[in-house]
Amino acid sequence: MTLQELKYVVAVAETRNFRRAAERVFVSQPSLSASVKKLEDELGVRLFERGPREVLLTEAGEQVVAQARRVLDEAARVREVARHGRDPLRGVLRLGVIHTIAPYLLPGLVLALRGAAPAMPLEIEENMTASLDQMLRGGLMDVAILALPYEAPGVEVLPLYDEVFRVVVPARHPWARRRAVKAEELAGENLLLLSIGHCFREQVMEACGEFARPAPPGRQGNSLETIRNMVASGLGVSVLPATALTGRHASPLVRAVDFAAPAPMRRVVAAFRADFPRRAAVQAMARAVSRLDLPVNPS
Repeated sequence: MTLQELKYVVAVAETRNFRRAAERVFVSQPSLSASVKKLEDELGVRLFERGPREVLLTEAGEQVVAQARRVLDEAARVREVARHGRDPLRGVLRLGVIHTIAPYLLPGLVLALRGAAPAMPLEIEENMTASLDQMLRGGLMDVAILALPYEAPGVEVLPLYDEVFRVVVPARHPWARRRAVKAEELAGENLLLLSIGHCFREQVMEACGEFARPAPPGRQGNSLETIRNMVASGLGVSVLPATALTGRHASPLVRAVDFAAPAPMRRVVAAFRADFPRRAAVQAMARAVSRLDLPVNPS
């Protein structure tokens, strides 16, 4: 059994015709037919029902073709790994980013990497930590940018930066002119939070333990931008990370106020499988992040 034979079998299964399959894989029809027959003899089963107009898979053939596709995919992955080993900054990097980081980090990061690694385009997935974790450990993603705490077997993390949280209030709120707010003061306010499942929600609730109570209906948002707009409308106050409060995201209807020391914060990291062969790509991305003009501290 060879990879070439498996390739021929898959081509026949997809075209349902030996002539078209031969054209697809650039061999003569007799050669392809002989290779398929040889594989059937070796396996001891018929893979195809050969009709006058169409070729159909047998039950055993369906299972063999499904496995053949997996084998061919893995073989292609071996070649890809070898190619990346020669130049880890060449080829697509599959990057996952959590919702509360992506809008504020990606524009600058993409621009920086276009200069530092122009042959490494990013295939980006924005999602929650739990989903990114599954994709990362399942090999569907190369690197995930997320916030600690995070730990998974066989996964390493590379710290990127630390950023503080700030209180955001409507422009006419009594706190709008204050220099700092204590975390415990938020207990008497209508705190707007992200919906359940977002790790940033849990980090805010941990920093301000008084808010372990459920949020009233309509007082939760699915993005930080939704939360910011609810604050702007005067519905309540909230907490945002520093990267969400740069000039490009400012609103005249919202004021940001510092927390009194010690301010709550989060550490942002790049997570990747311990056996990921393109560590240089992760390091290049980390260097690009470190050079961005963000209101963060190196971790």
